[in-house]
Amino acid sequence: MKAIRLHAFGPAENLVYEEVPDPVAGSGMVLVEVEAAGVHLVDTMIRAGTNDDSPIPVPSLPTVPGREVAGRVSAVGPDVDPSWIGKRVVVHLGMVPGGYAERAVAKVESLYELADHVDAAQAVAAIGTGRTTAGILNQAHLTADDVVLVTSAAGGIGSYLIQSARNAGAVAIGQAGGPSKVETVRSLGAQFAIDYRDPDWATTLKSELGDREITLLLDGVGGPNGQQAFNLLGTGGRALMFGWSGGGPIEFTHEDLMTRGLTAGWAIGAKLTRHLRALESAALEETTTGRWKALTTTFPLSEAAAAHKSLETRATIGKVVLLTEGSHTSTAHPTPSDQPRSA
Repeated sequence: MKAIRLHAFGPAENLVYEEVPDPVAGSGMVLVEVEAAGVHLVDTMIRAGTNDDSPIPVPSLPTVPGREVAGRVSAVGPDVDPSWIGKRVVVHLGMVPGGYAERAVAKVESLYELADHVDAAQAVAAIGTGRTTAGILNQAHLTADDVVLVTSAAGGIGSYLIQSARNAGAVAIGQAGGPSKVETVRSLGAQFAIDYRDPDWATTLKSELGDREITLLLDGVGGPNGQQAFNLLGTGGRALMFGWSGGGPIEFTHEDLMTRGLTAGWAIGAKLTRHLRALESAALEETTTGRWKALTTTFPLSEAAAAHKSLETRATIGKVVLLTEGSHTSTAHPTPSDQPRSA
């Protein structure tokens, strides 16, 4: 079969599309004919050899990256119910890589059967990015009374959060970089879509909100932009953080919390990992019912290196997904063919 293999840590060009032996489903395992494989930011860190702070172990080389796949079961291990054969499934492979390939093996207890109308790219987005979003929302306690500011709203998690705020009846405010991404955020249902590259975005937003105050900040960016967003929180507001891709976590003091009546929390970690199966189920339910529609940027499996480069330079929208040859995944969602690759 064809797969992407990493022989040495380093730049994206180290991801090689080559022939590798077919995996075999052992005890408690199934073999999946992969239609779509998810690309995660942590994949780029592992490839570069810079994931020292990640709970995911450094793999032995050579390795086939990727931990999220959707496709059809073609074979099962000797002790697995053969009725799985032929079913469309999605699965998170956990700590074991192997997703960037035409075939992958997975634990049968980790599988979810897919409804026919759910395409593979949507499923891959839900099983990884969606489960993280579901965990964030469990802690956010979002209500119709909220005015919600989501940073990086054109990203995988951010786009789900905007849709959830819209679905809850809250006022949804989304940030993104560049006019195209801003329009994408608006199309998701955000009442206010903001280009964070505008140095006056905070002043403009305050003017547009009038007497309304931001009650909830959902931030995965941090850095100067996240700091400005935090400073906009109204009295009694909540800040829930899940990353700092913008250069470092938001900084605040006990005095900030006390004088403004704020609460602040970190959403990622043990709070999520204790309930992953429930969070995956919740994300797939939102996807199956159509309440969530993932933004996706797709690449052929053979172009995994280009996918990594685009993700690292923020040239992608939503979830980055690799498609195998002959995949029947819909392209109704943003892809490189209908969205610019420049931010």
